[in-house]
Amino acid sequence: MINFSTLRFLEQEVYTDILKGEKRRIDILAEVTLAGKEKIVLIHIEPQASYQKEFHERMFIYCSRLYEKHRKPILPIAVFSYTNKKEVPTQFNLDFSTSNIIRFQYLQVHFIREDWRKYIRSVNPAATALLSKMGYTRQERVQVKLEFLRMLSRLELDPAKMELLQGFFETYLKLTDEEEVQMKKEITKLPKQEAQTLLKLPNSYFEKGMEKGIKQGKQDQATKMAKKLLEKGMSLDDIADVTNFSKKEIERLANDMN
Repeated sequence: MINFSTLRFLEQEVYTDILKGEKRRIDILAEVTLAGKEKIVLIHIEPQASYQKEFHERMFIYCSRLYEKHRKPILPIAVFSYTNKKEVPTQFNLDFSTSNIIRFQYLQVHFIREDWRKYIRSVNPAATALLSKMGYTRQERVQVKLEFLRMLSRLELDPAKMELLQGFFETYLKLTDEEEVQMKKEITKLPKQEAQTLLKLPNSYFEKGMEKGIKQGKQDQATKMAKKLLEKGMSLDDIADVTNFSKKEIERLANDMN
């Protein structure tokens, strides 16, 4: 078991791929000790946003370079965030004739292969946001968004952090207006207190609806004002200045009144 209280992040490692002439950067490298022991191990986490056929070879090279420098046990983990479900080998082998010279293995976390239902009871902000990157069908989009909001409500975060998680989620799963209406209906089926809490959370669709309502309200007020000014005989140009309507719009309004 890992003692995460001893976690210490190390500087990013950079090395040059001589054959390809490219510089490579090891993204996340941390040092920890094992629980109940003084043994230090390294954890290497490599996020990958696109499919790469030779990725397992790259992980082996990273690990060998790290071991050459640090001479400590290493736990290599790859985190795949792309939507391609094609498998990448979890090990790199180097064979000679009938002998296996090297067998390197690493751990994988592929979000698109994860069942989102497994995480809906989590109180981890990362799991909450990453729900949008996990495996779900088109028919499940509304339910995934609903469960995201329920998870968000249980986190009890400040508004800024809530908006950050909301923004990340909607980058990868943004419901259509029709789906948002469907989700709102599903929210009303929840216990009253929970439903009220969810409707108060940051939500681009609800906010868009409020903005639309406010805009319509202002439009209606301006229309009422224009009608009153027409009744009082004010000139079309003056009414246009006061209400921000165009002269043609005021003429149309005057014709409707007649």
